[in-house]
Amino acid sequence: MATRVIDKGVVTEITTNGVTRVAPERPDGRTAPLVWAVLRVLMGATFLWAFLDKAFALGFSTGRNPETGAIDFFGDAAWINGGSPTDGVLMYALKGPFKGLYDGLAGQAWVEWVYMLSMLLIGLALIFGIGTRLAALGGIVWMAIFYTATAIWPEHNPFIDDHVVYAVVLAGIAYVGAGRYFGLGRYWERLPLVKRIPILK
Repeated sequence: MATRVIDKGVVTEITTNGVTRVAPERPDGRTAPLVWAVLRVLMGATFLWAFLDKAFALGFSTGRNPETGAIDFFGDAAWINGGSPTDGVLMYALKGPFKGLYDGLAGQAWVEWVYMLSMLLIGLALIFGIGTRLAALGGIVWMAIFYTATAIWPEHNPFIDDHVVYAVVLAGIAYVGAGRYFGLGRYWERLPLVKRIPILK
């Protein structure tokens, strides 16, 4: 039998034979799932916004006049009106040792469709918590592409930029199966197709 005393986040446990153990108090068991759920939804919103802004020229990365700041909502820059969601990066932002790997992809319709559909699907999957592991892995692939295409070397740090941080967060989301926390992941994983093809988790 042991006596436990908790004071200022430190647990002191005194056993019957006089042995004392001191350890930090464990955080509430509900805290970590909530943190992972919030991170999952925020990452999903990041990918979904990339789709929405490019699709409809909402004025953040797409549709804003750089000189006047005016936004042409749903204008010519919008993907739905024939604008290219990838040409800006592929034509003007490539740099670093892997630049040659991405040269020549500008204007390729298949590249634009893959980019837009994956942004949409990854975003929705992470927000709703379905196919979370597959979505997170897809997100990591995109972070690696963005990093090697436009961020080597990072401007403010020798190695680390937001793409690397996002990739680590996505890896954590995949590892813990964060779709189960405040999402539809538990229901999704019970589907017969998902049981047969575990990568769809």
